[in-house]
Amino acid sequence: MLRTALRNVFAHKARLLMTMLAVLLGVAFVSGTLVFTSTISDAFQKSSQKGYADVDVSIRQDGSDAPQGRETVSPLSQRALDKAAGLPGAASATGVVSGFAALSDKDGKLVGDGFSTQGANYYAGRDGKGTDARYPMKEGRAPRAEGQIALDAKTAERTGYQVGDTVRTSVNGPVREEKVTGIFTTDDGNVTAGGTLVLYDNATAQKLFAKPGEYTEIALKADPGVSQTALKEQAEKVLPADTEAVTGKKLADDESKAIESSMSGMKTSLLAFAGIALFVGIFIIANTFTMLVAQRTKELALLRAVGASRRQVTRSVLVEALVVGAVAGLAGMAAGVGIAAGLRALVGTMGTMPDGPLVIEPNTIVISLIVGVLVTLLAAWLPARRAAKIPPVAAMGALHAPATTRSLILRNTIGALFSAAGAALVLMATKADDGKAQMGLGATLLVIGVFILTPLLSRPLIAAAAPVLRLFNVSGKLARQNAVRNPRRTAATASALMVGLTLITGLTVIASGVQQAVNKMASDSLKADYTISMANFTQLSPEVEKKLAQSDQVTATSPLRNAYADIGDDSEYLTGVDGSSIGKLTNIDFTAGGWSGLSSGKKVVVDNATAKEKGWKLGSDFTATYEDGKKGTLTVGGLYEGNEMIKGILVDNKAVTPHMSEVADMQVLAKTKDGASDEVKETLTKQLGDNPAILVEDKKDISEGIAQMINIMLNMLYGLLAMAVIVAVLGVINTLAMSVFERGQEIGMLRAIGLDRRGIKRMVRLESLVISLFGGVLGIGLGIFFGWAAGELIAGAGLDTYTLVLPWGRLGVFLALAAVVGVLAALWPARRAAKLNMLAAIKTD
Repeated sequence: MLRTALRNVFAHKARLLMTMLAVLLGVAFVSGTLVFTSTISDAFQKSSQKGYADVDVSIRQDGSDAPQGRETVSPLSQRALDKAAGLPGAASATGVVSGFAALSDKDGKLVGDGFSTQGANYYAGRDGKGTDARYPMKEGRAPRAEGQIALDAKTAERTGYQVGDTVRTSVNGPVREEKVTGIFTTDDGNVTAGGTLVLYDNATAQKLFAKPGEYTEIALKADPGVSQTALKEQAEKVLPADTEAVTGKKLADDESKAIESSMSGMKTSLLAFAGIALFVGIFIIANTFTMLVAQRTKELALLRAVGASRRQVTRSVLVEALVVGAVAGLAGMAAGVGIAAGLRALVGTMGTMPDGPLVIEPNTIVISLIVGVLVTLLAAWLPARRAAKIPPVAAMGALHAPATTRSLILRNTIGALFSAAGAALVLMATKADDGKAQMGLGATLLVIGVFILTPLLSRPLIAAAAPVLRLFNVSGKLARQNAVRNPRRTAATASALMVGLTLITGLTVIASGVQQAVNKMASDSLKADYTISMANFTQLSPEVEKKLAQSDQVTATSPLRNAYADIGDDSEYLTGVDGSSIGKLTNIDFTAGGWSGLSSGKKVVVDNATAKEKGWKLGSDFTATYEDGKKGTLTVGGLYEGNEMIKGILVDNKAVTPHMSEVADMQVLAKTKDGASDEVKETLTKQLGDNPAILVEDKKDISEGIAQMINIMLNMLYGLLAMAVIVAVLGVINTLAMSVFERGQEIGMLRAIGLDRRGIKRMVRLESLVISLFGGVLGIGLGIFFGWAAGELIAGAGLDTYTLVLPWGRLGVFLALAAVVGVLAALWPARRAAKLNMLAAIKTD
C-alpha cells in the first residue's frame, strides 16, 4: 500500500501541483514571519547590547512611586556624580542627561519621525579631555558652549551636514540655530535603527532637558577584574534618596525583553494572516483529494476487492498527503527565507532597523515542516475516510454513488445551526459592554456555518445569473449547469475566495466608518482653525502661544496645559485652558451650565462620564491638591458630553499654572480672522520660525493625517490578505483543471456534435466566472455584516460619532476583483479543454 501511494503521487504530479503551491504559500508566510521577526529581534538586541557595552552599572532615578506624569526633581546632582566616580571599583563615571531634540534637514524638514530624534550631553570623562568619552569624535571636536552641537555619523551622512555647518534644532518649541563642531560614532540602538542623536555641551543639555547641575542617569564603567554585581553593591552604599542602581546586563536584558514583547504583536498579526492563507488552502487540498478519490473509485474499490482493508486505503491516501505536505513544507521554508530576506532589505533601505544577518532558528524549520504536513493531513483526512468507505462492488460500476439526500439534509441542518448560533452571538456582542471575545466566536461560527451551507446557497445564487448567461447561448447554459452539477465542489472552491473577501470587506467598512467619525468629531468639537503641537506630541514651550497671540492674523488662542492634582484618593489631571477664549475655540455640547465663571479660576467644566464617576453635579465643590502640595477649592460650573477630542476636567490656567514646577503646553488652539487656508497656515508657520518640530494643522490636516494612517494600515492588510486571494485563485484553477479532466468524454461529445473550440473555452471561462462571483458575493455580504457589527462595538467603546459607511466604490472593486480572479483562473483550464482530441476523449473509459 505504501508503494501504491507513492506511485499515485508520481502519477498525479500535475494534479497535486496546485495543492503543493497552496501549502507552499501558507508555509512560506509562516516561515518568513518567523525568520523576519527573529532577525529584527536579534538585530535590535545586539544593538542594545552594544549600547550598554560601556555601562556596567547605571544609577538612575527610581520613579516607581511617583504619580503618573508628575514632574519630580532629579536627585542625581554633580555631588552624586563625584561620589560615584570615587567608588573603588569604578574606572569612570559619566553623567547623562537626555530628551527630545528635533533636527531640521537642509530643506527645513524634520529628520526622523519625531519620536526617534534625541538630544543628550557630551560628557568629556574624568580627565575632561574626552579620552574615555562615551561618544568618540570621528571628525572635529566636541561642543563646548551653547550654540554648538555634535551629530552622529549616520545622521550627518544622510543629511549632508559637515563640521562647520549651521543647523536648526528645537527642543520644546522655539527654534535654535547651532553650529556643528563635530561628528561622532555610536552604537546607540536608536541611532542604528534610523534615529538621530544631537550632543550639546553638558551645561546646555542640563538647561534644555533637566535643570542646571542635574543628571537623569549616571553610567559607571568598572575597573578590570571588578564584576558588575560588585560595582552595583558599592554604588548602593552611596545612592541618593529615590534612586536605584542597575547592572548593565539587566538593562540590556530588560531592553531585549521589551524588544521581544514589541515584536510579539507584529509576529502574532503576521502569523494570523498566515493562518488565514493556510485556512483557505485547506479548502483547496480537501477539494483536490476529494476529486482524486472520485476519479479513482474503481481503483480503490478494486483494492478493497482483492483484500485491502479500510484502514489500509485510508493510510494510502494519507501517505499521499504526507508526501505532498512534506515537499510543500520544505519548499515553503526556503521561500519563506527569501521573503524574510526581501523584507529585511526593504526595511534596511528605510533606515529603521540596525544591520544584522538573517536568523533562522531551528524551531522555525521544525514549525514550517509540521505546519505543512499537519495542514495537508487535516485537509485530506475526510476524503481519505470517504475513500475507505467505497464498497468493493463499486468496482463493477462506472461511478461511485453520489451524496445521498440524507447526507445533504444533515449538512444543511448543521450549517443552519452554526449560522444561526454565530449570527446570534454577533448580534448579542453588539449590545454587550465588552463583546470582543463573544463577537470573535460568533464570527467564526457564522463563517463555518455559511461554508457548510454553500452547496445549498450555490443553486439559487448561481441561478440568478441565468439571464446573463443566456446571452452566451449554449456555452452560457452549459456553464451554469456545470457550476451547479457538483454543488459541494463549487462550494469548496468559492469558499476559499469568500474567506479572503470577507476580511477585506469587513476591514474596509470599519476603516471608512472610523474615518467619517473622526472627521465629524473634529468638525463638531473644534471652532479653532488650527491646532499647534510638537511633532512628537511632547510638551510645547509657552513661548509658542505668546508668539501666536502677537500675530495680526490670530484673533483668539488658548493653550491646553496638563496639570496633575490629587482629588480625593485619586490622582487626576486637570486640563488648563484660557477661560476667556476657550468658548470661541471649541464647540462643546453642555448638558448643564456652561463656560460662565471659568475665567475666574474657581470654576471647572467636567465631562459627564467623569462627573458620574466622581458623583458630581452642577455646583458641586471639591478640593484639589496641586503638584506643589497646595490646595484649592473648585466648583463644577458646567457639564458636557466628552469625546476623544475633548474630555476631562477643564480649568482656567490661572488656577493651575502657579503650582506647576515646569510650565509647558500640550497643544495650542488658534482662531484666525481669515479662517483656514494655505496662505494663513504659511503665515503662522513663518511666525513660529519655520520650526520643523512644530505641527500647524487645521481640521483637514487632522483628518488627512488619520486617514493616511488608516490607509497605510489598510494597504498593509490588503497586502497580507492578498496571499489568501492568491491561494483562492490556485483553488479555482485546480478545481477547473480537474473538472475538465473528469469531463473529458463529455467535452469530446460536445465537440463531436458541433461545439467549436471557442465555445468550449467560453463555457469553462463562464463557469469559472460564475463560481468566483458566487464566492465574491458571499464574502462581500459577510464582510458588510461583520463591519457593521464591529462598528457597533466601536461606537459603544466611546466613539459616539461612528456610523456605518458603505464605500460602494471599493466594494465594486472587490466584486470586480472576484470576476478577474475567475477570468484569470480559467485561462489554462479553458485552453486545455479546447485542445482535447475529440476522438481520444470519446474513447476514454
